[in-house]
Amino acid sequence: MSDITAVDTSNDLEDAVGDGLDLNLIKRRSLVGATTFMARSVFLQGLGLLSNLVLVALLSVEAIGIYGFVLQIIGLLNFFSDVGLGSALIQKKANPTLQDYRNAFTIQQILAWVIVGVSAAIIASGLVAQKTGPAGNWILLALAMSFPVLAFRTMSAIMIERRLDFSKLVIPQIIEQIVFHGLLIGMVWQGFGVISYAYAIIVRSIVGATAMFMLQPWPIGLAFNRTVLRAILGFGVKFQLNDLLARIKDQLFFLSLGIILPLREFGFVHWGKLWSQYPYNLTVQNVMMISFPVFSRLQHDPAALKKAVEKMLFFIALLAFPLLIGMSVFIIPLTELVVSYRKWQPAVWTLILFSLSIGWGAVSSPLTNTLNAIGQINTTLKLMVMWTALTWVVTPLMVWWLGFNGVAIAELAISFTSVLSFYFVSKYVPINAWDSLWRQLLAAGVMAAVGVAGLSLWRLSLGWMVVGMGVTGASYAVVIALLARDRVVGELRLFLSSRRLG
Repeated sequence: MSDITAVDTSNDLEDAVGDGLDLNLIKRRSLVGATTFMARSVFLQGLGLLSNLVLVALLSVEAIGIYGFVLQIIGLLNFFSDVGLGSALIQKKANPTLQDYRNAFTIQQILAWVIVGVSAAIIASGLVAQKTGPAGNWILLALAMSFPVLAFRTMSAIMIERRLDFSKLVIPQIIEQIVFHGLLIGMVWQGFGVISYAYAIIVRSIVGATAMFMLQPWPIGLAFNRTVLRAILGFGVKFQLNDLLARIKDQLFFLSLGIILPLREFGFVHWGKLWSQYPYNLTVQNVMMISFPVFSRLQHDPAALKKAVEKMLFFIALLAFPLLIGMSVFIIPLTELVVSYRKWQPAVWTLILFSLSIGWGAVSSPLTNTLNAIGQINTTLKLMVMWTALTWVVTPLMVWWLGFNGVAIAELAISFTSVLSFYFVSKYVPINAWDSLWRQLLAAGVMAAVGVAGLSLWRLSLGWMVVGMGVTGASYAVVIALLARDRVVGELRLFLSSRRLG
């Protein structure tokens, strides 16, 4: 049975995926990786935001609803594309063998083609077309066909993540997103409408898979060994059960909303949810991609893990809180001053409430990710069961009582239960979460007060709105400078020294 070092025998790969990973190497690569991912996110989220600014102006509310509806279907099917194999290989303490990778790749290919078959059956049933028209069928088929293609990139990405070489992961993501958004905007601009998503999705998957494999080639092969699969699935199935509950809570529930609500109202909900997630994707999502493999390596060093978790919380809150407050305040003048955005005014409160709920998610999601990384998957399963049950019970009541805005109201109410994630993490890692968060909370409160107090000015013109962004952002920066300057400067110095050493 060949070891994966047979794929790439460089010292760098052996050091990074071996069991004796040096702590200083972990620190350097995680710091450099976090900054690389953040720089990538600034670019990609900016690109995505620019793309959506154009799309929501050119497309109708119903067209955005069609894409959102199909995304919920494929999001559910996405659960069956991995069964936790990728996460299990990343979390695995021992160095995965070539046989491990080939077994995981084989299962992923089988599952990917099952997804294609299920999607074809859904299309043939006519259920999607009844809600979305023929365009929805084509988008669903395009998303389904991307799964077998993307399976080719997964093993390469896992190898890169295991050696904590996160900067390499950035390159394919940048390439595929530039291609996706460029083609999508170009086709919509030319009048192809919502069907443009289908073409852009197919091209993106091919380009992304090719770029990733070129960066980390490996001897692709098929294998099926029950002993190997059982060892991998021991962690993977539990991890995937956690993901299943998350999808029942999110995708399945939103799909149900898409069936029940008129397409226009569902378009409002999807728009509010999508835009509110930009700050989360920019900060939390990318940090979690790095923290999971890093924390998995640190799970036997409690002191180092404690420091890493506290730093993660500090910087996520430092960046996410002002973005969420800024989004909540300035969506109001934006939808009033830009004529093509006025059609989204009924959904402004939905976006604001989603943004506030994501404030909780910005700190609780990394903590549940920490529990997974240290092998406490049963704890996260319990939390996910609770959140899933609350979503399915509370949200329908809010929608029945308050209409489509009830979706965001319910999500905000449920988000307060995220405080439990702090409790469970502290049982295994004695973190001081309050010390990592109170400064950002105070600064965000000041920023919100300044932003709301000046709304009458920010609504006068786009120029005044830009001034308002600067003023509110400055208020946040001033409070942070007064309360956390030494900590921020110290961490930046540590990062710069790590860059020189790395």
